[in-house]
Amino acid sequence: MIGFVSKEILDTMLETIPFEFSIVNAKDEILAWNRHESRIFKRPEAAVGLNVRKCHPKKSLGKVEAILSEMKAGTRDIASFWIDLPIGEGGKKEKVLIQYFALRDKNGNYLGCMECSQKITKIQSLSGEKRLLD
Repeated sequence: MIGFVSKEILDTMLETIPFEFSIVNAKDEILAWNRHESRIFKRPEAAVGLNVRKCHPKKSLGKVEAILSEMKAGTRDIASFWIDLPIGEGGKKEKVLIQYFALRDKNGNYLGCMECSQKITKIQSLSGEKRLLD
């Protein structure tokens, strides 16, 4: 990153970005997450320090394992997928984009992973252009 921001601005920025994220270290332990109150995939605060495998449903665990193994091996940096979840008003399904990003130091060493989730139903409906302040 170029420049410097205070911890207060950084914390505020991380809560403001339009997606939720979770950070996992190289030992697969959950370090932190944002948007605690408004998360799509909620978890208790007691999850800090737990192995990430304990926060995923059994049916997706094999895929999570594969993604993490490939990131640790250096053969994958990003994994993206999307699902329809009943999270909208009245249980209406919304399209959710889920992405895993390998976190690496300047030398390419694996530090952990960031999992990001974002509702994209409204984004998918965009067409044409809307210029600034239109």
